[in-house]
Amino acid sequence: MVISRVDDLLGDRIERAVRAHHRRRLARLGHERVFDAPAGGWADTGSFAPRDGNRIELLVDGEQALPRMAEDVGAAASHVHLAGWFFTPGLLLGDGGPTLAALLGEVAERIPVRVLAWAGAPLPLFHPDRGEVRKMRDQLVHGTRIEMELDAKERPMHCHHEKLVLVDDRVAYVGGIDLTTFAGDRLDGSDHPARGRLGWHDACVRLEGPVVADVAEHFRLRWARELPPPERQEPLGGPAVQLVRTVPEAIYDGMPKGEFTILESYLRALRGAERLVYLESQFLWSSEVTMVLADKLRRPPSDDFRIVVVLPAHPNNGVDDTRGQLGVLLDADGGAGRFLASTLYQPGRGGGIVYVHAKIAIVDDGFFTIGSANLNEHSFFNDTEVNVVLHDEELARAARLRLWVEHLQRDDVDGDPAQVVDEMWRPLAEEHLDRRRREGLSHHRLSLLPHVSRRSRALWGPINGLIVDG
Repeated sequence: MVISRVDDLLGDRIERAVRAHHRRRLARLGHERVFDAPAGGWADTGSFAPRDGNRIELLVDGEQALPRMAEDVGAAASHVHLAGWFFTPGLLLGDGGPTLAALLGEVAERIPVRVLAWAGAPLPLFHPDRGEVRKMRDQLVHGTRIEMELDAKERPMHCHHEKLVLVDDRVAYVGGIDLTTFAGDRLDGSDHPARGRLGWHDACVRLEGPVVADVAEHFRLRWARELPPPERQEPLGGPAVQLVRTVPEAIYDGMPKGEFTILESYLRALRGAERLVYLESQFLWSSEVTMVLADKLRRPPSDDFRIVVVLPAHPNNGVDDTRGQLGVLLDADGGAGRFLASTLYQPGRGGGIVYVHAKIAIVDDGFFTIGSANLNEHSFFNDTEVNVVLHDEELARAARLRLWVEHLQRDDVDGDPAQVVDEMWRPLAEEHLDRRRREGLSHHRLSLLPHVSRRSRALWGPINGLIVDG
């Protein structure tokens, strides 16, 4: 008990120090308002204003998203631009193909195809490393007219993480889906069947309208050679969409002081939450975010306030960081049942985990963001990231229901959110975690996130955060 208390106190002290460091860093850059922006509203510390009149389509899981990307790329008329963390030339963009390399190579015969990838980790202790990325580049461009740049302008121990597809500056895909099989095959369906390998839950949006020019402008910032400015489309009659991003300072000449509007957007939305915060993420270790959520749990803004998070059962790194932050939230909840941490598995015999890789937040069925940014300090301060934000009740609610239908495996999820969480989410998640522990399998995808306690690794996570992201 004494050890746990010391663990908590030291962890809290380190987290306060890291938050203070982040504030001082952004204040020196003229971005301190990121932390002090009021609840609600659009981010106003960055480059891009909200753009009215866009068409937006949520695409969930690779089986739905990858063929749509392939269709748009194949029909391109002037150019195709891709930016990503890593690419796999042999990735199938749907059952039966085409492969990424074959599609891009064919399109490059008639129009420019430009691919921008992170150059990889400088040391082979981390992957993909520089050698692996260069080998991938050589395979992708061999015998083709594809232009490919490897961006090594990262901060130490960080990367370029956004996932973008641009077609003719007319269509853009923004989300969490990497065009790779590295660490897991992204071509998975929303039923996530047992398939002898890792399941993969992910999402992106397909955009048309004025906001696409902002996506193109971000690509232009990072491309090593000069590109013409994009032409902005006329409004198409849809909702306003804002492009927000993380660009660390002193990386690109065109943005020497960086931009941190993803964090600003999250803080605004979470501070204004009244009824529901729904999060899907690969990681949850941002102390800035956890502090706001914990305050909401200690002083709930309404009796029916709930927080639901969907995370991978076994993240590929940062497990101590995430478990520590979940412990903070469970302590703040104090047994009130307002907070629920859950995960996904492939159902049935032989089913493994479903790796939750989507990066989505929905607040009060009014705020919706999706992109490449995880809920960690990498994404908020040190990696390059791109998200889009909407303040639209119809689209935010539709996105939540689409995801809840998938995870709960039932169609009647459109009732009062607190009631659905209390009477559907929690009983299902508890039951199927218990079944997996007793029987080794369950015929449902949803489960409580295992190995979460109210005092779990409260110190190691903050120490890791201090070393890596301080």
